[in-house]
Amino acid sequence: MAIGYDFIIIGGGSAGSVLAGRLSEDPAAQVLLLEAGGSDRHPFYHLPAGFAKMTKGIGSWGWDTVPQKHMQNKVFRYTQAKVIGGGSAINAQIYTRGNAQDYDGWRQAGCAGWGYDDVLPYFRKSEDNETYDNHYHGKGGPLGVSEPRAPLPICEAYFEAAAALGIPRNFDVNGEKQDGVCYYQLNQRNVRRSSAAMAFVKPNRHRKNLTVRLCAQVRRLIVEAGRATGVELTDGTRLTANIEVILAAGAIGSPRLLQLSGIGPADHLSGLGIKVVHDQPQIGENLQDHLDLYCIAELSGPYSYDRYAKPHWAAIAGLQYIFGRKGPVASSLFETGGFWYADPDARSPDIQFHLGLGTGIEHGVAAMSQGGITLNSCHLRPRSRGSVRLQSADPAKAPLIDPNYLQDPLDREMTIRGLKLTQQILAQSPLKKYILAQRLPGPDVRTDEDYFNFICQHSKTSHHCAGTCRMGADAAAVVDIRLRFNGIAGLRIVDNSVMPSVISSNTNAAAIMIGEKASDMIKADHGMARA
Repeated sequence: MAIGYDFIIIGGGSAGSVLAGRLSEDPAAQVLLLEAGGSDRHPFYHLPAGFAKMTKGIGSWGWDTVPQKHMQNKVFRYTQAKVIGGGSAINAQIYTRGNAQDYDGWRQAGCAGWGYDDVLPYFRKSEDNETYDNHYHGKGGPLGVSEPRAPLPICEAYFEAAAALGIPRNFDVNGEKQDGVCYYQLNQRNVRRSSAAMAFVKPNRHRKNLTVRLCAQVRRLIVEAGRATGVELTDGTRLTANIEVILAAGAIGSPRLLQLSGIGPADHLSGLGIKVVHDQPQIGENLQDHLDLYCIAELSGPYSYDRYAKPHWAAIAGLQYIFGRKGPVASSLFETGGFWYADPDARSPDIQFHLGLGTGIEHGVAAMSQGGITLNSCHLRPRSRGSVRLQSADPAKAPLIDPNYLQDPLDREMTIRGLKLTQQILAQSPLKKYILAQRLPGPDVRTDEDYFNFICQHSKTSHHCAGTCRMGADAAAVVDIRLRFNGIAGLRIVDNSVMPSVISSNTNAAAIMIGEKASDMIKADHGMARA
């Protein structure tokens, strides 16, 4: 027998957690949140520095990309969260929203109601910002937003080094202007991670109309007579949705589940023996991601957090955190960075930096035995487009993830420019007393071809995938501007897969905003009570 709810939300990540918290504000609405992953009880999910464990497998599906044909067939580890809270439970907690022109570009492309002035109130609605309460920021929301508690002196030297190249300091890159280097604000409260699950789900678990099921993987959506009526789990359980099925499984998970349900490109599905329920060629197309490069410098002394990898120093770090909420455990390890230009004529910053207060922090990144720092850069508006496809009708099989990095020659050029800019910053005099030598790229990397070869060996995803269930006003769009699926009633998609183009920054804050805005749309569409 099928069990019934009003709303079934698939995916307890950043947007799904928001939906669960907001829709269950109406006590008349029976809301079910399904998360394929488990709980976030492990301390690594809550300690800021726990991020260092995340890209190495904790709370992840364990997927890789297909070989990247424009990068010498390099295969990337592609961390996708499998835990309540989703990406917000395993990321570096960096709170950036993108550039105002990103959202105005969505509106100009036909997505009315998604311009910067339209989405800003939803960013503010979520925030409990410890520093700002103004036109750009809010207080009293569910989501903790705070300043870093554990920067090191080398961070200030980084700001001075950037200034020597004409890059200014910016105290609020989510405010009036994005340009400049900064301490990022973080999704933390009381020096603990403030994930979407901790902010929007945990405080509301007592509600009788909110049901949360963990380790509940959806096998397929059930579509009857052109309407989504429920879901089937991998254990065979069927659950019905009286009002809507809301897919919030992310830019990889959402197109994957749609295709497993027979919703997607008909030729691809038929070739795998999947019965076609609805032919939609754009599902899984338009994948965009930021390719992340890194410059690693060896330090002349214990100026980063690398020494705390040793057991006795790790014990000291634990005591520093327990008794003072400071030290490396209190650091997200990438809380310093900023935005600048690879192309001086770009309409807004097109390069983002993340300064890592150590080396070997993320999967596959080299570590310096004597200690070092890592300065990452990524080109923010790639032209290359990839895809998400199935390799099998078996839901246990990983999808075929193809970001198609550097397919467009301009992406390659701007990516190399960004890497050269990180080298220039690290070479400036304010950092000379800290840095023994730049190790990666080494002195043998001189020509653009050398840089390209280096990138093919030393790069990773920024974990900013988007666009695979594109929103739009055109007939080819997967969802309309209210995020309703085009062609199947009772189905909505609410996550970063709906972005027409990836925003110019980390993407978690935008996923939360999309969840907030969609919650109000759903309430309005169905005459629900609004808090």
